[in-house]
Amino acid sequence: MSSTLLLPAGNPLVTLTHPKSSLWILELHHGPDNRLTQAFINKAIMPALDAVEREWRGQQRTAQNNKKPEDGKGALIIVGKRDQDKFFSNGLDFADSLKDPNFFQLTFNPMLTRLLTFPIPTIAAINGHCFAGGMMLSLVCDYRVMTDGSSRNAWLCMNEIHFGAPWPLSFTAILTAKIGDHRLHRKIALEGHRFTATEALQEGILDYIVKGKTTDILAKAEDIADKISANAATGVWGLLKLNLYREALEAMKKDIRLVDTRMDDAAARSRL
Repeated sequence: MSSTLLLPAGNPLVTLTHPKSSLWILELHHGPDNRLTQAFINKAIMPALDAVEREWRGQQRTAQNNKKPEDGKGALIIVGKRDQDKFFSNGLDFADSLKDPNFFQLTFNPMLTRLLTFPIPTIAAINGHCFAGGMMLSLVCDYRVMTDGSSRNAWLCMNEIHFGAPWPLSFTAILTAKIGDHRLHRKIALEGHRFTATEALQEGILDYIVKGKTTDILAKAEDIADKISANAATGVWGLLKLNLYREALEAMKKDIRLVDTRMDDAAARSRL
């Protein structure tokens, strides 16, 4: 089985392939470094996720009706542009996101929630730098496999501290749900540490690292998918995650607006 979907039509920013019945691969190719914009998320990533779920649920229902639960397997791999080995995602297009006062509430957070509760296993195939919002995108996936950086530098980093951008509540909720050590929270959020793949593996941020290029990282991601995709067949994978990440999901629903540095300083001037 093989199919290809390009989204949006006419100016594709993602390519969704279905190379075998139990596997979908979502390739991100928005510009040179996959900056996460409103159009990229709303017109490409989210419709692609809908297409995957629609296809998988159809297969899973048929499998249940035919009493062949093994045919209800499924997994999704998300990978950066395949013909380069430099970027998975370089995070938000910060200037673009500032134009929309509802960017986090109506665009970015819904994408994070969608993936955090996706009904089949999700694997981030991190084939290059993974910064800020891109790192959050990888964290809401169930598994993370990354290039080891031996042939080309590749870092994971939440670098907002360095350019003065406050975190939305969703980022904090995901960090605390996925990573339990408060010392690591400090290192990620307040120090903006650039993790090498080896460091990130040692800290438990990554599940696997792979020597080689994008094709090698994808091969490892497919191996993970083959091993875990059967756990989607009963239909409870997403339901279990709803409870596993309930506190994070509830926090992400809160419509709390960001306080930027200018607002904070103005309040401090009036107080001091």
